[in-house]
Amino acid sequence: MVLTGIIGWLASFQLTVDDWRLLKDPAYQPPCNISPVVSCGSVMSSPQGSLLGFPNMLLGLGAFAAVTALGIAVLSGARLHRRLWLALDAGALVGVAFAHWLIGESLYELNKLCPYCAAVWIVTIALFWYVTVHCMERGIVPVPRGVLYIVRDTHWMLLGAWYGVIVLLVLTRFWPYWSSLL
Repeated sequence: MVLTGIIGWLASFQLTVDDWRLLKDPAYQPPCNISPVVSCGSVMSSPQGSLLGFPNMLLGLGAFAAVTALGIAVLSGARLHRRLWLALDAGALVGVAFAHWLIGESLYELNKLCPYCAAVWIVTIALFWYVTVHCMERGIVPVPRGVLYIVRDTHWMLLGAWYGVIVLLVLTRFWPYWSSLL
């Protein structure tokens, strides 16, 4: 939780700083504008970048700060209440659903790959996965024993496969660009 929270917060912070600089100076070129495909400036200024009427990265600043604080509390020996674990898992589920919507928008509507956004996607998926696994192991989220054993024994492979599908989507979506670099 601490690692995903810190990485997610740092990526959200960098996006926030770059977004403010873009608002101040529309000619500003964020350092993540690397190529015609790998670029975050146009992603931040798109309607998808402010889905709820304010920049999405502000959600990340708050959510990842809370995740980091909870992670530090757990590392310090705090025992979180069942309801707090359920709330964290539900929040992570909403986050992962939002991240997947943003992945789809990024790849198939905006035709851009934002590196800081991708970092947020990666840590949001890991956070959801491992909080869910923790909740299953502790009986907070009840699942049949067979499911629990499969998830417990293969959790890293399942997460790797999840990331693998996203990598394949990115590679196939931008294959003409990637192949032109070879």
